[in-house]
Amino acid sequence: MWRTRAAAACVICRSLANSNYGIKRKSPLQNLHLVSRSIHHPYYPSSKFQRPPLRISIKLFSSLNRLPLRKTKLLNVKHGYQFHRNFWLARLASRLLKVRYLILGSAVGGGYTAKKTYDQWKDMMPDLDEYKWIVPDFIWELDEHIDFEKLIKALPDADDLAKLLPDFDKIGESFTSLKGFFSPGYNLVSELIGASDLLLLLGSPGETAFRATDQGYDNDKQFKKVSDKEKIDQLQEELLRTQLKYQRMLERLEKENKELRKLVLQRDDKGIHQRKLKKSLIDMYSEVLDILSDYDASYNTQDHLPRVVVVGDQSAGKTSVLEMIAQARIFPRGSGEMMTRSPVKVTLSEGPHHVALFKDSSREFDLTKEEDLAALRNEIEIRMRNSVKEGCTVSTETISLSVKGPGLQRMVLVDLPGVISTVTSGMAPDTKETIFSISKAYMQNPNAIILCIQDGSVDAERSIVTDLVSQMDPQGKRTIFVLTKVDLAEKNVASPSRIQQIIEGKLFPMKALGYFAVVTGKGNSSESIESIKEYEEEFFQNSKLLKTCMLKAHQVTTKNLSLAVSDCFWKMVRESVEQQADAFKATRFNLETEWKNNYPRLRELDRNELFEKAKNEILDEVISLTQVTPKHWEEILQKTLWERVSTHVIENIYLPAAQTMNSGTFNTTVDIKLKQWTDKQLPNKAVEVAWETLQEEFSRFMTEPKGKEHDDIFDKLKQAVKEESIKRHKWNERAEDSLRVIQHNALEDRSISDKQQWDAAIHFMEETLQSRLKDTESVIEDMVGPDWKKRWLYWIGRTKEQNIRNETKNELEKLIKCSEEHAAYLANDEVTTVRKNLEARGVTVDPCLIKDTWHQIYRRYFLKTALTHCNLCRRGFYYYQRHFVDSELECNDIVLFWRIQRMLAITANTLRQQLTNTEVRRLEKNVKEVLEDFAEDNEKKVKLLTGKRVQLAEDLKKVREIQEKLEAFIEALHQEK
Repeated sequence: MWRTRAAAACVICRSLANSNYGIKRKSPLQNLHLVSRSIHHPYYPSSKFQRPPLRISIKLFSSLNRLPLRKTKLLNVKHGYQFHRNFWLARLASRLLKVRYLILGSAVGGGYTAKKTYDQWKDMMPDLDEYKWIVPDFIWELDEHIDFEKLIKALPDADDLAKLLPDFDKIGESFTSLKGFFSPGYNLVSELIGASDLLLLLGSPGETAFRATDQGYDNDKQFKKVSDKEKIDQLQEELLRTQLKYQRMLERLEKENKELRKLVLQRDDKGIHQRKLKKSLIDMYSEVLDILSDYDASYNTQDHLPRVVVVGDQSAGKTSVLEMIAQARIFPRGSGEMMTRSPVKVTLSEGPHHVALFKDSSREFDLTKEEDLAALRNEIEIRMRNSVKEGCTVSTETISLSVKGPGLQRMVLVDLPGVISTVTSGMAPDTKETIFSISKAYMQNPNAIILCIQDGSVDAERSIVTDLVSQMDPQGKRTIFVLTKVDLAEKNVASPSRIQQIIEGKLFPMKALGYFAVVTGKGNSSESIESIKEYEEEFFQNSKLLKTCMLKAHQVTTKNLSLAVSDCFWKMVRESVEQQADAFKATRFNLETEWKNNYPRLRELDRNELFEKAKNEILDEVISLTQVTPKHWEEILQKTLWERVSTHVIENIYLPAAQTMNSGTFNTTVDIKLKQWTDKQLPNKAVEVAWETLQEEFSRFMTEPKGKEHDDIFDKLKQAVKEESIKRHKWNERAEDSLRVIQHNALEDRSISDKQQWDAAIHFMEETLQSRLKDTESVIEDMVGPDWKKRWLYWIGRTKEQNIRNETKNELEKLIKCSEEHAAYLANDEVTTVRKNLEARGVTVDPCLIKDTWHQIYRRYFLKTALTHCNLCRRGFYYYQRHFVDSELECNDIVLFWRIQRMLAITANTLRQQLTNTEVRRLEKNVKEVLEDFAEDNEKKVKLLTGKRVQLAEDLKKVREIQEKLEAFIEALHQEK
């Protein structure tokens, strides 16, 4: 728009000065302004009269260069010429009203000429699109408050203007008095011209030299008598002063713009929609990179999306350069030791507050506060050390960090561990190779921008990273070279031209897109970013390298470096992102086709979705425990408990009591042993049985096939959940105390109320004794070997030991036949007698073998005798009611088994109540806790949910997510354009 106003003003000048009222003369075009001169002839090619130009040259410009011009159709005004010598009255009137005519004529002439010449002068002026931010935002909103249509309609018609054409004889002299009126616009335009000069200064060296020559055109006269060498020196000094002047101007404007941006970003206003878009754009891109880093590229789909890879030798200043770009001291620092132990991805974006946060955390670190900066550095160091495996020095795991703040350039940088030449003590032997492999893995991406950091304070020949970068990018199409510590280099290097050779790319064989020289502080880790920036600016302002033109202004300072890297980054992004989206689209098609061919009837459930499905099934199975009937619980508990305690009851209670001579002694022995058993072992054994029963029922529900709906992919997960839940479950500690009292009371009761209970006790006793007798017969058969029938039918023989035991068994059976009331144990003389009898038949036997065989033989004899007695007691309920008075039949053993049976029933009922009322609910709670813990543990889910089907679904989900985010990013990128 300022070009429009400038052109309009120049046309006004011409229209005022080209009047033929007065002395008829021709004014040379050289006296006109440059812009006025360029548009003078084309618009009046057929004019017969040459209007004399204005005698003064006034540059009329405006800073409103972006104000949208409303297109209005102006009337075509025909300029007529009247000779004023014969109309003295009109001349007198024109003199009186010349100010009014001046204003009206200027407005009409300016609008007319602006409409005619807009398209031609638009291409002639330099494009300042990149410096739109110089003009405040409220200027762009002027058209919302000023109605230009009404303003144009208020102008007089062409006929009225034709009648009011004044005598412009002395308008030139009068117009000089208005110079002060246009001076503010002139000053503002001068600043913009300076800004355009700054563009050229930041451009290529050829453009800079051209601009400097153009600026020095007006001073050619003072150099005429000076020698060429002095003229060149003066021109270089003038150029340097101009560069520094506009560099300071740019920094001042950028500082003001940064504050304005911060205020604007904090406002919830429609006017900042574009900035919000920019802010979200880099976040969207960073999310895509995070997903790609977790994606297993098993289908040859590689990550070729751009990012800025920061590589350099150890202690070359990589981290310092990155901190200057991020404008915060965010990384842990050390003196000479390796601090960067894993790749750190830093996403820079614009925001109202200067904050940092990790990808997997919601905490924001305020980078304006020193305590938050210290906490952030400590957190990064902890994450690095945790990512390093035991026996290693560096890690391949990437730490993702986002930094937001006003004025930050939007880009994604990856800080890699510094390249080393020698493995020192304390490092893993493969540290050097690991660092090289990490660097190559990031740099082999054809769209990665390599930011090669070289320490300027050491000899260039000691650099390792330049050879590595040359291998990965031999043409230098995506490499930016950065020379750090230039202040130390200038002091230490004897030949400053060596620095110039490095910056010009002549010293190294490595090629690069651009070369930069920066200063990142004085080596003090406590320096702030602001103080470092001030030191850097001061150094380059006074540096001989810049004064002698060894370095160009656009090649110095981290600010220029940041702008260059950001521009290169977004150029790479725009060129490659659509190609990557197409690649993932093809991968998605391949994965979907493979799924349809292998699993046509199954849904595409990824690992998390499968876990949720398994979680619901497990919870349903736990709930099924509450639907088990009380009868089922009690039957299982009673049966299992008797299996556990039956051996103790037979061996330690019934057999010893049965050896007594009368019923009184039998009952006394039984009561004492039952009391001891109840106090010490029985409650604990009952709780163990209940807990094991609950586990078995839970396992049965978990592993029971569900028919066609059963999915074996959940088996490992269900087994792990079951084991962990059982491990965490603990039975109520008070259960044993209450159970002990109940069991003791149940065993104290000896009263059998009816014949049905008596028969039930006899049946229980018979089943128990028959089971024990069967087990005993099996043991004896194993001891003595097969009988003659099995030997005859199956051609099986006896071993030597079995023959000895068989002879011993036959001898012991004779002993029992001789004394049916024999005690349960053999006396020593009886053992000796049996041994001598066997030796007389040529069988040598050990006394221990005799006793061991006797135990089984007597046990079988006792059980058979007890079963016979049990059969006799079937009709003994009548005698029991009379307390066996006047009867030789005594059935105290039936009463014992009835007491045991009743205790088992009462215990089973009590345990069932504890299970259904308390323990099942506690187990359900434990299962839910285990499932919640597993849901948060990705490694556990990967371990328990495996198989081709799971991996294929995972890949398909990742590829879809990447493609969708890439498409959303591309759409946002197009909107930004």
